[in-house]
Amino acid sequence: MSTFNIQPAARTATSSGQSVMATNTVIRNTYLLLSMTLLFSALTAGVSVALKLPHPGLIVTLIGYFGLLFLTNRLRNSGWGVASVFALTGFMGYTLGPIIGHYLGLANGGQTVMMAMAGTATIFVGLSGYALTTRKDFSFMGGFLMVGVLVAFLAGLGAIFFEIPALSLTVSAAFVLLMSGLILYETSNIIHGGETNYVMATVTLFVAIFNLFTSLLHLLGFMNGDD
Repeated sequence: MSTFNIQPAARTATSSGQSVMATNTVIRNTYLLLSMTLLFSALTAGVSVALKLPHPGLIVTLIGYFGLLFLTNRLRNSGWGVASVFALTGFMGYTLGPIIGHYLGLANGGQTVMMAMAGTATIFVGLSGYALTTRKDFSFMGGFLMVGVLVAFLAGLGAIFFEIPALSLTVSAAFVLLMSGLILYETSNIIHGGETNYVMATVTLFVAIFNLFTSLLHLLGFMNGDD
């Protein structure tokens, strides 16, 4: 009897250890790839600012973003998935360049950009650290975040087409909250084994950081009188 009792326990311990190792590997690979893509995106944004490249426009931006996102999702289990992530984040960095260039050309623009960067870094590190240390399960936020992002996205398009500044500011404020929630959700998802693909985990966190930064930039620009 004792033999049968010990073996399942040993298998359970082994399985649990393998699960922890797999989770730690996903976390390590995700943050490594995320760091690299953030640097690459910053580089493309810097080149875009330096060369004063024009913004590609809303339609090209949406087509490029969703097209590369679809490609990354299809290639997520191959080595080409990593290359696709860099293509996606590099493209997003390029679209960010003209926006940053616009703010840098304004009176308080440099201060606004630095504050947005500092705010983004503080929020991301704080929320990621909280999720990693407490290991709380934030999976319950999934449905709310999906609906919230969809509604905010459509509202943002409405604010652009109908030129409603108040709605645009509201959308930016909503995105700050939604992207903060997404950081908690995705980090928790990795910890608890809900996301086992570091390529897609990287994309999700990068998109959250990107939208968090642009939303803070818009809000801070308005408060500083830049917008």
